[in-house]
Amino acid sequence: MTGLDLTAYEALSFDCYGTLIDWETGIAAVLAPWAREQGLGLTDEELLLAYADNEAAVERETPAARYPLVLATAFRRTGDRLGRPVSDEWARRLGDSVPDWPAFPDSAGALARLARHYRLIILSNVHRDGFAGSNRHLRGDFAAVITAEDVGAYKPAPNHFRALDATLPRLGVQRDRLLHVAQSLFHDHVPARREGLPSVWINRRHDRPGWGATPEPREEWSYDLEFTSMAEFADAADEAFARAS
Repeated sequence: MTGLDLTAYEALSFDCYGTLIDWETGIAAVLAPWAREQGLGLTDEELLLAYADNEAAVERETPAARYPLVLATAFRRTGDRLGRPVSDEWARRLGDSVPDWPAFPDSAGALARLARHYRLIILSNVHRDGFAGSNRHLRGDFAAVITAEDVGAYKPAPNHFRALDATLPRLGVQRDRLLHVAQSLFHDHVPARREGLPSVWINRRHDRPGWGATPEPREEWSYDLEFTSMAEFADAADEAFARAS
């Protein structure tokens, strides 16, 4: 942990899926029954690992595609890699599943606590309807929501961050008063470093080996603070503001 002063910031930009919403559980809830139907004796972790690079590749190759199509296409490619067919019904089931993905148990409470100190912004690789469904679980009060559908690309591409730069003046927030918060080193901490943004790593997989549904980062990444949960981060912010008052 560095000496980053959490009271020096006015706004937090959040990745959503993997940080606030448990996308690995959501994806595995579709991949696992498909794998059983196909006679594949793979664990959820093995299925996520087979899936991860396919989603990132589809996002890179078709940046304007809406997220349900990305999910469906990545599922079909995963089936090809594993030597098993993915029917249109199974592909559609994953594509339509985003609103059903569960929030991490601490996400809603932590967001409510953090909202007492900061403006909250979503910066997410998803479509608008998908995030609206997820926010029914999060109950977040967000000053701005920036999705892949809005910017025509998927992180780690720079489009979200260009849109964020355009949004901050409207919110009355200076860029040096913004802190980025995310789980994915690949999707978020690589571009945050590239953009010169300080960042907090919510290390949700701290007790599990491997990368899960997130590809291993291939570029330089960094972060300023690390927490294992959103609750732990909210605790630190509450304590910092209490000391400063």
